[in-house]
Amino acid sequence: MSATTGPEKTGTEKTGPEKTGTANTSGTQMDTGEQIGAMETLRQGLAVSPELKEGIGFTLVLAVLASMGQVVVPIAVQQTLDRGLGAPGGPDLRFVLWMGLACVAAIAVTSAASYLMTSRLFRTSERGLATLRIKAFRHVHDLPLLTQNTERRGALVSRVTSDVDQVSQFLVFGGLLFVVSVGQMLVATVIMLVYSWQLALVVWLCFAPLFVSIRYFQRKLSAAYSVVRRQVGVLLSAISEPVVGAAVVRSYAVEDRTQQRIDTAIEEFKQASTRAQTYTVVSFSLGGISAGLANAGVLVIGVLLGFVGEMTAGRVLAFAFLVTLFVGPVQMGTQILTDAQNAIASWRRVIGILQTPADLVDPGPDGAVLPRGPIDVRFDDVTFAYPGGPPVLHQVTLEISAGTKVAIVGETGSGKSTFAKLLTRLMDPSSGAVLLDGVDVRTIAGASLRRSVVLVPQEGFLFNDTLTANVRYGRLAATEAEIRESAEALGLTDWLAGLPAGLQTQVGQRGESLSAGERQLVALLRAHLADPDLLVLDEATSAVDPALEVRIGRALERLMVGRTSVTIAHRLSTAERADEVVVVDRGRVVQRGPHAELVRQAGSVYAGLHESWVAQQGG
Repeated sequence: MSATTGPEKTGTEKTGPEKTGTANTSGTQMDTGEQIGAMETLRQGLAVSPELKEGIGFTLVLAVLASMGQVVVPIAVQQTLDRGLGAPGGPDLRFVLWMGLACVAAIAVTSAASYLMTSRLFRTSERGLATLRIKAFRHVHDLPLLTQNTERRGALVSRVTSDVDQVSQFLVFGGLLFVVSVGQMLVATVIMLVYSWQLALVVWLCFAPLFVSIRYFQRKLSAAYSVVRRQVGVLLSAISEPVVGAAVVRSYAVEDRTQQRIDTAIEEFKQASTRAQTYTVVSFSLGGISAGLANAGVLVIGVLLGFVGEMTAGRVLAFAFLVTLFVGPVQMGTQILTDAQNAIASWRRVIGILQTPADLVDPGPDGAVLPRGPIDVRFDDVTFAYPGGPPVLHQVTLEISAGTKVAIVGETGSGKSTFAKLLTRLMDPSSGAVLLDGVDVRTIAGASLRRSVVLVPQEGFLFNDTLTANVRYGRLAATEAEIRESAEALGLTDWLAGLPAGLQTQVGQRGESLSAGERQLVALLRAHLADPDLLVLDEATSAVDPALEVRIGRALERLMVGRTSVTIAHRLSTAERADEVVVVDRGRVVQRGPHAELVRQAGSVYAGLHESWVAQQGG
């Protein structure tokens, strides 16, 4: 069939690019992100969410104030004991009062700085992580379906929900606290050196084993928490799949088997978490031992230095406070290290999504725009193969004239459903080109392609909302009056009137409140409201009850009027009503023509299909 121009076309011929032989990488494995190093993860994470860096300078100033304020109290205690209560002429109460006021002021400044620091960090973190979530969700939608299918749905959802939550928890409660802790340790060390370099050396020697082992624990925790985050996805998948497929589970009485899968996922998650927490406990315990040794060492050595006149009682007591200020951040640091590895493992997984190539790139505003009116279709030497598999379509060249109704038939696995996915650009060919009105679909702006081409799948997916909300996915701005007009045009007015709440009927999760046939009627209403120029149908009547098949058939006939339509036919009754039938066998087009002509070709593929179909109908 030669291509013709639709009645509303502008008449301007558009030429698509030369067909390409570039191999298609659609369906590549979803990037795990586990190969990214910790510092590279931070760099890429900040690049993806620039809001995290907003106002960081002032936040760090507040962190410094919060750290500096902590050391005022030990100094004030030392001064109060040595120069106030232990003054040569007796206790100097005025000096004691001033030291008390200094402590109050320091605590007030420290508290205010900590509050402002935390609130600023919380706001910037949530803004940055909201951007991360939006980009991750958006990128998931840009990925080819084959790529999405390499990861279980529950695992994919966990990467853009719970993994981001782990990053959020760390940034709000751990990220800057780590900076504050390091600052507090350094300030405490400086003051300790001023008071007594001997005692400062004792403290650092006690903590030396912990500091030396940090790198080891960091590597172990990083690997352990990567496994934990992966198991979270497995666990969510194991739980969500039987919830969605509850009817199948009950119908086949496989509750025990399903529970075993869930129990296995829970056990594997428990084991992974236990291994990760073991490293945390060891590092935290090592910190506790170091803290105990440091406190004991300071008391013993401090008393000895006091006997020889090198330390006053005030300095020993102040040093004990300083050790506490030193120990607290160290022990907190071990927990922060754990949270950091958990967060970085999660951050890697989200960045991994963003690094997975979106092969179906939308040309955007620079893309071609299809004119309105029935579309002519051309497959130009198209070959398609799923990743790692043999070709499903072999060098297919096919033309479909604008305004015609074409049925594509073939045995299961012959490659006919691949036509629908290529036509609607759910996938791109491995080689060759799919042309609409002479334009390669890869160069058509996504908005224009979705405006002109609509796919009605074999099972129309419905969202847990009203019928109106589901139909509006065809055109979001549609009014109820326009929806009723579409229903009237398809002959569905009486069906709508028979629903419990008409257009406001709640369809339930995945449309379970409606029958399979009624869900298909909603899908047809949605398609009519979209008003496409090319309608691609994956046999919209193959999964419906007989009572609605006639109604759906009539609605389909009305929906096809004035449009080019390509139907992936699983029933030959659909092929009988088409203007032309295209027969696919083992990935090649082997016949085409009207049904009556093809069925007379004795010994042909189509004649054999028709004979089998007639026998089944008679049975």
